[in-house]
Amino acid sequence: MTPIETSVRAALAQIVDPNTGQDLVSGQSVRSIAVAVDRVLVDLQLGYPAEAYAPTWARQLEAQLAAVPGVSAASVAISWRVHAHRVQQGLAPVEGVRNIIAVASGKGGVGKSTTAVNLALALKAEGARVGILDADIYGPSQPLMTGQSGMPQSTVGNKLIPKTNLGLQVMSIGFLLGDDQPVIWRGPLVTRALLQMLTETVWDNLDYLVIDMPPGTGDIHLTLCQRVPVSGALIVTTPQDIALADARKALRMFEEVKVPVIGIVENMSVYCCPACGHAEPIFGSGGGAKIAAQYGVELLSQLPLDARIREEADNGVPTVVAEPDSPLTAIYRELARKTAGRLSRQSRNKAIAFPQIVIQQS
Repeated sequence: MTPIETSVRAALAQIVDPNTGQDLVSGQSVRSIAVAVDRVLVDLQLGYPAEAYAPTWARQLEAQLAAVPGVSAASVAISWRVHAHRVQQGLAPVEGVRNIIAVASGKGGVGKSTTAVNLALALKAEGARVGILDADIYGPSQPLMTGQSGMPQSTVGNKLIPKTNLGLQVMSIGFLLGDDQPVIWRGPLVTRALLQMLTETVWDNLDYLVIDMPPGTGDIHLTLCQRVPVSGALIVTTPQDIALADARKALRMFEEVKVPVIGIVENMSVYCCPACGHAEPIFGSGGGAKIAAQYGVELLSQLPLDARIREEADNGVPTVVAEPDSPLTAIYRELARKTAGRLSRQSRNKAIAFPQIVIQQS
């Protein structure tokens, strides 16, 4: 190893990837370092989708590496590849799905479904292949939020073909029922229906399947967590104490069944008046940070209370699609990268071996 290469590697070891929380060397992101006299070419491969993020970050890294003594210029190429990660012991992976991310809250009314669909769309915007499963059998929201309706098609073997819109593969009990038809089922039937939607849907080569979990932590939820191969979970809460109490229960539920909690998302964190710009924490403040510190997990994002998020989801075109260049979308995309980045640190599931495609290079 040449002195310049040694210096460059040392510099990379001091650069922390904000999406994984690890430096580039210990995070095993450095594939190669090539040196030609005083010019350096660094090849990085990330374990999470970063199609839109990679070019900007590559330019920042080039400027940092050009400041290394002995280096006159640096070129950084960034690619990415999503691997399948370990699930609960004894559970087989779902065919066509690398990773399942459960989005849960423990309590209704905290914006879990809106967060789930914008997370899925943000992962897709970064280049991943993404699906969303609406697991709220009693109150499905995803048909409305993804702008879809009607019965899904089926295969010759009576498997369901997910409906597609906005670049997502989507399945929900709402597609199988009328708009005003209630689900009057007992727990075992609900669980069976959900497992059938999960395992009997023809998911097409997904990097991530986001599951919009039902609110609560009862028998249905525990059964699902024990039988669905989940790679990691996000807990959505608001800052107020009543939401935090149920979020703690959801977090403990995942701990009990050995599902890693990737982090906490504090929704409705602050309201900014569109007329005067005054910021007001209507539901209190510090709740997400408090529960994250209490249980040793990360507070990944604080999402604002903004009428546009609700309006756009109600119109079937959520914020990430409706306002792709807005500050709101930037928050969701950062959440998506951090979620996938933290997940990429976990052990891999070698039972899944179907090919990965997407590569982004600066």
